Amino acid sequence: MLLSLKKRIDNLCDYTYNFTWQNNKIRPDNIIPSQTGTNYTFSDLVNELKKGKDVHILGNAGSGLGYSMGVNLKHFGGTGTIEKAGKLYIDGDVSSVMGMGMVSGTIYVKGNVEQPLGNIVEVMSDYPGFRKFRSITDILCNGTGKDVLIKNNYDESKKELILNDGILRGTIASRCNCDSFVSIEGNVYNGTGFLMQKGKIRVTGDAGMNTGAHLDGGLIIIEGETGEFMGAYMKKGIIILKNARGYAGANMKNGLILSRNKVKVSPPVEKLEMMQEDANMIIKHLGIGHVEAMSYHKYGIVKEKLIRMRDGSVIVRKVDEN
Repeated sequence: MLLSLKKRIDNLCDYTYNFTWQNNKIRPDNIIPSQTGTNYTFSDLVNELKKGKDVHILGNAGSGLGYSMGVNLKHFGGTGTIEKAGKLYIDGDVSSVMGMGMVSGTIYVKGNVEQPLGNIVEVMSDYPGFRKFRSITDILCNGTGKDVLIKNNYDESKKELILNDGILRGTIASRCNCDSFVSIEGNVYNGTGFLMQKGKIRVTGDAGMNTGAHLDGGLIIIEGETGEFMGAYMKKGIIILKNARGYAGANMKNGLILSRNKVKVSPPVEKLEMMQEDANMIIKHLGIGHVEAMSYHKYGIVKEKLIRMRDGSVIVRKVDEN
């Protein structure tokens, strides 16, 4: 499929069609503006990639290119799981947040790519004149294959990826469903570990908004500070951090947040008692002393409450998680 553009267009090959959680901002059957000689809709491009075929775009792409590429989205009646995707070629420049939430497929770009990037990393290109990008989640769970990383390192035997190229990225390890480890030396953009089920992420700097949003398992370690809405809609897993701006754990269902500094939370999230096992985990992953580890603050959902009866006795009652 070949799409020729006269102007830069946002959200091309965006599997979500730039949705909010309630409504789509663009309709899948809308005809893409500024194309020449064709009348392709936004969904035509997505459907071509979902079939494992190639999409070629002649011209500059806007922001949000390839958003959630490779996801069978529940929002559109899918399973929410990872599926294969085809190859996307951009014969031009690309604006920021390319590959946010991308989990499979390949993107080739001839021109410049603005930061921040999404859940992607550059590898040596096998297509002359074009740069090649793959999903970080894909590499963590399936390896690099014949590809060679540029300015970063991957140990396939340990499933460990070290990102030290200084590039700002968002939604790192999005939807990761395998035991793996990714370490980022520096700061990251928003949505780190979005919908992650397994694996471990370590960030040596600060993280943006929505860190661990919809986290469904695994471990996220932020050695610096996170932005607002950290742990929002969290279902499982653990987040260890130094500090969080704004409120954390909005609509949190389960999991744990361990913070060096106090964190603002609202019901049903509460501050819990630090246990020895919590301190041991912090010591293991951060390499700090026992006293410092025990000074961390623990937040989560209260599973049981002590109820004092009229006769003075105390009973333990489970809290309804619904």
